[in-house]
Amino acid sequence: MTGLSDLRGLLTDAPTSVVTAGVDLLADALSAQAVDVHRVDWRPPLGGAEVPAQLGAVLTDPRRVTANATALSRVLAAGAELVDVVPASQALGLRPGSFLHAGPPIDFERASGPLRGALIGAMVLEGLAGDPADAEAGLVAGQALSGEGISLDSCHHHAAVGPMAGVISPSQWGFVLRDPVHGGTAFCTLNEGLGKVLRYGAYGPDVIDRLRWMSAVLGPLLQQAVRRRVERAGPLDIRAIVAQMLQMGDEGHNRNRAGTMMLVRELVPELLDLGAPPSDVADVVRFCNGNDHFFLNLVMPACKLALDAGRDVPGSTLVVAMARNGTDFGIQVSGTGDDWFTAPANTPQGLFLGDFGPDDANPDIGDSAITETGGIGGFAMAAAPAIVKFVGGEADDALATTRRMYDITLGEHPIYQIPVLGFRGTPTGIDVTAVVRTSILPVINTGMAGRVAGTGQVGAGLVSPPQECFTQALQGLAERTG
Repeated sequence: MTGLSDLRGLLTDAPTSVVTAGVDLLADALSAQAVDVHRVDWRPPLGGAEVPAQLGAVLTDPRRVTANATALSRVLAAGAELVDVVPASQALGLRPGSFLHAGPPIDFERASGPLRGALIGAMVLEGLAGDPADAEAGLVAGQALSGEGISLDSCHHHAAVGPMAGVISPSQWGFVLRDPVHGGTAFCTLNEGLGKVLRYGAYGPDVIDRLRWMSAVLGPLLQQAVRRRVERAGPLDIRAIVAQMLQMGDEGHNRNRAGTMMLVRELVPELLDLGAPPSDVADVVRFCNGNDHFFLNLVMPACKLALDAGRDVPGSTLVVAMARNGTDFGIQVSGTGDDWFTAPANTPQGLFLGDFGPDDANPDIGDSAITETGGIGGFAMAAAPAIVKFVGGEADDALATTRRMYDITLGEHPIYQIPVLGFRGTPTGIDVTAVVRTSILPVINTGMAGRVAGTGQVGAGLVSPPQECFTQALQGLAERTG
């Protein structure tokens, strides 16, 4: 305990050590007098004059501590099993003309270039338009030339997630995952690869041909292989593979090389036993094994399952979704139901493919930030220093990023661990109040789509959500306190 004599010493004796925060004027002056100075990286809270009162209301909410413990425990306990591969029409009940997209809800008029491009491609894929011009005309009118009405909705509203533009149309096949602990399900389409692909907004004939092969060959063969695996040895434990891939140099968002290899190793024996044409089996194995991002579309629904389990706990400040549609960035919070808190999306900074440059990049897009929301991806960059070659930066940046994310999260994942940090659990459970108090924003590593519809991928990099999403969420939480 500090006595009065100790406090008096602060006035009469020269300090031997001083902690400083804010501008460097005082610290520099003390350092010049040979005083030991510890500089604290402190920044004022996010937002305006109303934020202190809102923070006070939320932080003193008697429900908050228990509510966050409940929500986080559900997230950490959730499992993720691969149980089937089916078309979206079957898994989600999509009818012709119904399309889902990444991020918070948006209409075609406000849609970004890559989202417009992906919707145009999906119209052609579904036979609702003969060419891109007809497709765009139908989307603008809200009705296909053949008469079907067109509807758009967020993937998150249908227990689904989609990378980049995230467009899901009825005939696209995808993975079905189940949470054996809480009973939830989640759906994500099969990954097409990199470059000119639908999820990056490309819609050329090669893109449509690949998607039709995926529906005719890839999806049905994977369905038979997965169902055979389930019957023979039970569902494939995706959470266990995610835990292993973190130990093997993946972070689960932009680097899924180890995860993809482990998935292929599990499914190849089943594929070989199907009696399918050898050329089809070879094409399927070659396609999956040749795409290092193939496993991303299993990581995303695994994280979706976990975070959905943490939803709807009154008083909880836990973020349960971060998603972008290429125009808006939106977050959802456990204690505020299905409300979206949105602001204009930022543009990622990183490395570009070929001759592309910053002017070619569209603002942030995709549901893949569900990985960061679930405690991996950018939050687990320390597990994957090689990722900096893809998104820019140095290996030390990866370590520093993960360490910084512990300051804005409610806990550490007991299964997802980082070897270089002594097998410490990944920072998990973004806390709205911690983000606002510290001014530390979540870090997301992501691909970059071309801003012009039809371009495809132009690069990859790092991005943070707009701070307004968190100050709006804080206001929403404050309005729900007693």
